[in-house]
Amino acid sequence: MSLSTDLKARAAQSATKYPEATHTIMNNGIQALRDAKLVSKALKTGDRIPEITLPNAANNTISFQEILLDNKVILSFYRGGWCPYCNLELKALQEALPEFERYGATLVAISPETPDNSLTTSEKNKLSFEVLSDTDNKIANAFNLVFTLPEDLIKVYDGFGINLETSNGNTNQQLPIAATYIIDQDGTIIYDFIQEDYKKRADPEEIISFLKNN
Repeated sequence: MSLSTDLKARAAQSATKYPEATHTIMNNGIQALRDAKLVSKALKTGDRIPEITLPNAANNTISFQEILLDNKVILSFYRGGWCPYCNLELKALQEALPEFERYGATLVAISPETPDNSLTTSEKNKLSFEVLSDTDNKIANAFNLVFTLPEDLIKVYDGFGINLETSNGNTNQQLPIAATYIIDQDGTIIYDFIQEDYKKRADPEEIISFLKNN
């Protein structure tokens, strides 16, 4: 099964699990991002990425630009280990990792989680690629991917047992929208997948197909 199929199955399961009022709040949150045209403001194919230096899950400092010296990089921004759609994505990316590497690409994921929480996410999903902690969404902001959760959605997340203050180590209540990029070695974006809807992610099959042809 593809990641896209798994994500649709998860969304269908969720649709029957929670009250209609909860879904309305969550869908309104997605629509608000569309209305704000956040995707149109994000960095896209043809843009150059900023300098990226972040701690990994072991709290070691990683330079993204140093990784680019050896390979293209697939860069995935995800919300956090508390997000079931993010976990499906991370597992699918891990499974596709040998193919990514076969076609000359290194995989890196970024989230606003603290290094300790990133380590938990990495261990839970048995990830062998770098998972970096973007404190206060500084890098995600540079990519114009960040939004602040509305109050009603914060309450919904609280009801799910999701506490972003604990996860991210701040009180900002901010997350990046789902985004996947392929970065060429000169720092230019050559592929982008950016979605306001957190239930949609770049499928590894599509990423592999792009790498094969580029």
